[in-house]
Amino acid sequence: MSKVIKVDYLARVEGEGNLFVELSDGRVSRVEVGIFEAPRFFEAFLRGRKYYEVPDITARICGICPIAYIMSSSRALEKILGAEVPEEVRKLRRIVYLGEWIESHVLHILMLHAPDFLGYESVLSMARDYPDIVRKGMKLKGWGNQVISVVGGRSVHPVSCRVGGFHRIIRRDELLPLLKGLGQARDYARELLEWVLKLPMPDLKRDVELVSLRGVGEYPILEGRVVSNKGLNVPEDVFENILVVEQAKYSTSLRYALKDRGHYVVGPLARYNNNYDLLDPEVRGVVESYGYGAPLHNSFQSIIARAAEVYHAVLELEELISNYREPQQPYVEGVVRRGVGAAITEAPRGMLYHRYEINERGYVINANIIPPTSQNLASIEEDLLALSDKLATLNLEEAQWLAEQTIRNYDPCISCATHFLKIRYVTHPKP
Repeated sequence: MSKVIKVDYLARVEGEGNLFVELSDGRVSRVEVGIFEAPRFFEAFLRGRKYYEVPDITARICGICPIAYIMSSSRALEKILGAEVPEEVRKLRRIVYLGEWIESHVLHILMLHAPDFLGYESVLSMARDYPDIVRKGMKLKGWGNQVISVVGGRSVHPVSCRVGGFHRIIRRDELLPLLKGLGQARDYARELLEWVLKLPMPDLKRDVELVSLRGVGEYPILEGRVVSNKGLNVPEDVFENILVVEQAKYSTSLRYALKDRGHYVVGPLARYNNNYDLLDPEVRGVVESYGYGAPLHNSFQSIIARAAEVYHAVLELEELISNYREPQQPYVEGVVRRGVGAAITEAPRGMLYHRYEINERGYVINANIIPPTSQNLASIEEDLLALSDKLATLNLEEAQWLAEQTIRNYDPCISCATHFLKIRYVTHPKP
């Protein structure tokens, strides 16, 4: 006899997906995390559009992390145009991007993931027992949204960013009011990190390649070389050349592996392990006091990496905003010419790769976008396979809980709600 965990629809998620797990002889023999949402064809309808339209179009791919799409696309196109943004503009980009990290990470930690660790079905039930941390966390998320709004013009799908910089100069006196709430944000970020460090952590240690950008003198977000915990070290421009593209018959999303290396993981855990020395010393002091210094090998500990990045982002924003100098001009034009450019930035969920080819008039003739979730899909399934002994011994409710929590470790774009798996067991004779 075999046992099947089957979910036809993952409810309340950002996208449409399903889950199928078959257990035979007490072990998981088949796992399918499927995405059946129709393709959105962003790369196709970018063709024929002017290069300067690309950031605003691709930002609509995600309402939670539009800055990530704006920055990856802008940097890729700037390489073609030969537009090198001044340091003041780069720092302003970093400011708005860190604001996105804060709002996205806090949303995931409190609204989607932490209830799993504590046995609550939603943040609403968790808030009854932990009202203080939820209230402070939501205020912290709001401050992150405020950072995006001040720099970007609005907190969702910002309008001030463009290829080469910003549409206008963001004045220093516009940013300085953010410092009024920064002291509170710093306290709340530290409290959130310490609270997360006390969560009970299920055990799942798997030998996996963790891939991220490596920063130069700063924690990576806008640029860097592609590195891993297993010796990978290549420039961002060649990243696509070392990938193997996969297609599962049950999913409309592509998947990726590294040539001759296998599947890999991107995201906070990879950034944390590959750039731990670049985290703010204050952040490292907190995590080490709880015994969670790098390296972390348990995918359930990704929530620790996210909380550490939130605290780091707040501390860095204090420095960036305090020392901000207005650029002499809001953007750099560059020269419109035929060419190909590729760039990676670190979205909250991991590396976001964009490649564009434009013609001599500046029209897009080819595009490729590789989001973090596509890169992590295979590893999500491999985590479930690694938990086969545990899943086989659990009852229906416990298996459902562990499967939900395992998928949400990655904060995939198809899991934007706290409680989304409805699992039922079906037993049938082996063929």
